[in-house]
Amino acid sequence: MAPKTEHLLRAVRQLRRVRALYMSGVLLWAVAAAWTGGAHPGSRQMWVSLLLLAVFAGLLYTACVWLRRLQTAPGRRPAHHAAPRRAITSRHASV
Repeated sequence: MAPKTEHLLRAVRQLRRVRALYMSGVLLWAVAAAWTGGAHPGSRQMWVSLLLLAVFAGLLYTACVWLRRLQTAPGRRPAHHAAPRRAITSRHASV
C-alpha cells in the first residue's frame, strides 16, 4: 500500500493538470463569448458561450481551492482524539 504522502502528491499533480485544462477552457469560452457577443449580441450562441464560461470558471475555482487545501495539509499535525496514555499503576491496596 502506498504511503499517504504519495497519494497527496499524485492528487496535487492531477489537480495541476486539471487546473491547466480548466484555465484553457475559461480562455476559450471567454474568446467565444466575446466573438459571438460582438457579432450577434443577445443570440443563443452568446448565452451558451457565457454559460460554458461560467461552468469552466466554477470548475477552475474549485480546483484552485482543493489544490490550496492539499498543499497546506501536510504541514499541519493530525489531531489526537484519544485520551493520553498514563503509566499503569496498581490500584490494589498493598498488604
